[in-house]
Amino acid sequence: MKNNLKIVRCDNCGKPGAKMHHVTRTYGKGKNLLLIENVPVVRCPHCGEGYLTAQTLHEIDRLKRERRALAVERPVEVLSYT
Repeated sequence: MKNNLKIVRCDNCGKPGAKMHHVTRTYGKGKNLLLIENVPVVRCPHCGEGYLTAQTLHEIDRLKRERRALAVERPVEVLSYT
């Protein structure tokens, strides 16, 4: 591990050096908006691909199904780009 980033082999191009980053992703919109923090995303410097692993996708599905029991409500400021 380097600088707290896990280095892995890219599933797209197969080259080593892809790094696992943690991002915030949103799902849905309006009253159904769900924000999930610290989602691991693999980014490859060689092919430019960014993707979620199957394990991450399964966990996101679980979080979305159980959102009522797990989510913490927080006020969020919303802007529109116009």
